[in-house]
Amino acid sequence: MDHYIPLFLETIHAERNASLNTLQAYRRDLESCARYFNSKKIDFLSCDRTALERYLSQLTNQGFSNSTIARHLSAIKQFFAFLYEEGIVEKNPSMQIRAPKKQRQLPKVMSEEDTDRLLNTAQEFGRNRLEITRNNCLLQLLYATGMRVSELVSLPKASVLGHPNMILIKGKGGKERMVPLSDPSKDAIQDYLEELEVAKIDSVFLFASTGKEGHLTRIAFFNLIKRLAAKANIDPSKVSPHVLRHAFATHLLANGADLRVIQTLLGHSDISTTEIYTHVLDERLKELVE
Repeated sequence: MDHYIPLFLETIHAERNASLNTLQAYRRDLESCARYFNSKKIDFLSCDRTALERYLSQLTNQGFSNSTIARHLSAIKQFFAFLYEEGIVEKNPSMQIRAPKKQRQLPKVMSEEDTDRLLNTAQEFGRNRLEITRNNCLLQLLYATGMRVSELVSLPKASVLGHPNMILIKGKGGKERMVPLSDPSKDAIQDYLEELEVAKIDSVFLFASTGKEGHLTRIAFFNLIKRLAAKANIDPSKVSPHVLRHAFATHLLANGADLRVIQTLLGHSDISTTEIYTHVLDERLKELVE
């Protein structure tokens, strides 16, 4: 397994341009499965459908959600499909296994009032002028574009030079999309770029860091938003980078934006993924009626 899992990951990276986050998730899920079969003294490569179903049942007993179990099964299915195509195994034991039904969970969404408070707090939050302008730029860009956190922290500086009205974002699977900038986000970008020039920070990334990735990490930004929420007197457990992405979509929809436009801006390949935001508004209408 130490040989076949990396080989599988290299293949899907080359053939599908899978993101680093996807590859890491597949690796974790497959290594978890391999450890289980190792503890049962069962050869993973020669296991049958029953053995795989027992593994999935154990995940259920451990309290994992249906969506997490479905993700594990997806990784296993793709792995065995790869092994079968390469002639490493004679059959795919996972082919007939059905994934558990995913429970549709409505995304957490911040109100427009709380979002305003968070954005206003970011304009004054930081140890120095450079940090303050960076934090403000991060929050304004995230709310203006609905970017995924990985897209935001790794944004190239070149994409925002020259006072653009729209920026190019490279998303999942290397897919590119254009998103418009709001006036506050454009002002925040210019303020931050000026401070970068004063500080003589030169990097290909807009949000540069001294870490090995060269840019601000997702974890660092996650922690920053939690601190910002506490400063703005908002429950930190209700705020995250992804919650602001949800807020971007829900607030657009509530103010009359077309669902197809929101799908394009968010970078969703399937409209059904975007439709979850219509359910958020339906739930709010129910609350109002009640």
